[in-house]
Amino acid sequence: MTKTTDIANTADTEITVDMTRVPDHVAVIMDGNGRWAQSRGLDRTAGHVEGVVAVRRVTEAASRLGIKYLTLYTFSTENWNRPKEEVDALMHLIVTAIERETPDLIKNNVRMTVIGDMSRMPELAFKRLSKCVEETSHCTGLTLVLAISYSSRWEIREAVRKIASKAAAGEIDAASVTDEDVASALATSGMPDPDLLIRTGGDFRVSNFLLYQIAYTEIYLTPTYWPDFDDTELKKAVVAYQSRQRRFGLTGEQVEGQQ
Repeated sequence: MTKTTDIANTADTEITVDMTRVPDHVAVIMDGNGRWAQSRGLDRTAGHVEGVVAVRRVTEAASRLGIKYLTLYTFSTENWNRPKEEVDALMHLIVTAIERETPDLIKNNVRMTVIGDMSRMPELAFKRLSKCVEETSHCTGLTLVLAISYSSRWEIREAVRKIASKAAAGEIDAASVTDEDVASALATSGMPDPDLLIRTGGDFRVSNFLLYQIAYTEIYLTPTYWPDFDDTELKKAVVAYQSRQRRFGLTGEQVEGQQ
């Protein structure tokens, strides 16, 4: 018998999630913090603060659903080009929030890791982040992946450099490079590709995020700003994912024949 979980949403209707078909890996482009704040007459920083609260809510909800990997687009390499005051505030907020949440991550058996160009991180911020990653390294539940100072083009460029260096050293045959070789050179090496990509805030783009990994990822777009995203919104996204047929280039009939 199919195992399901039901909750009531704000419209007093039930959201039923099939717990046997929960995506293993959910990636999120957390957009709309600044617009959330501006719509309320607040400084953009207030939106980022509220966005941290949403991260906690969604991480807990993902853990309860049995999602194995949750990757959050926390700070892109392009974000370094924002006004210095906003960048400084974001860096302080991100690192402080992670330190504050680390004890609860450990309590909930959540392992945290970070992907991105750490060479651009302020030294103190990097050391503080590394300490939190180490403190949760023994956890075996949900893996929370924070993409900080990350862009997919940076990641792919670095992967190409790694593979080229191995080929130049004679460690691999350039003509025989496989998809697995490329995947192992990416920042997400060892992780499954995302099954579901969620973008909040109403925009329709992937913003240089996991471009190689989302080749066959299901995409869910919502106008909800990230600070308003919660466990109900996550369940809506998962239910939408479960309603789709993942074909991976095959026909619908071929997929049905494999079931």
